[in-house]
Amino acid sequence: MPPTATASSRHSADERRDQVLDAALEEFAERGYHAASTAAIAKRAGISQPYIYALFPNKQALFVAAYDRTTGLIRETFMAAARGATGPDDALARMGETYADLIADRRLLMCQMQSFAVGDPEIRAHVARRFNELVQDVRRTSGATPGQVSEFLSHGMLCNVATALDLPELLEALWPDKT
Repeated sequence: MPPTATASSRHSADERRDQVLDAALEEFAERGYHAASTAAIAKRAGISQPYIYALFPNKQALFVAAYDRTTGLIRETFMAAARGATGPDDALARMGETYADLIADRRLLMCQMQSFAVGDPEIRAHVARRFNELVQDVRRTSGATPGQVSEFLSHGMLCNVATALDLPELLEALWPDKT
């Protein structure tokens, strides 16, 4: 049975939304929230600027959606990596191994880093909630102690900074088998 016009237009709107989110991720990663423009995002996505506002109510909502996509990917990757782990150390090690590959995608890394620096109180509150959810997911899924989770996340942040600053010698020391 052929799709209805509504199903077809929803599919198209979902595809456009994904295109816009991909473009927004690029723009926000490169320029940050304040310097990024919806005009530049629209150009990257190959759409008109007004169409962005048919998909997202404002730039703030678009930024939050880009951040949610980034953290959603991290969460999904961590949860999948921890499946079948034999204990907290194994689960955290598996999550850590996948993180190196995630932050190799500079867009994901820089969108995450830019999100931590946004001064907008509503965005900051959203980012804080999502980060806390990620921390709780890591703890719950791994079965690790708060101290183990703290060490895991601290190591991850060090890797973020070393990757963002392109410090291969530090990355080699952190992940000798990954570089």
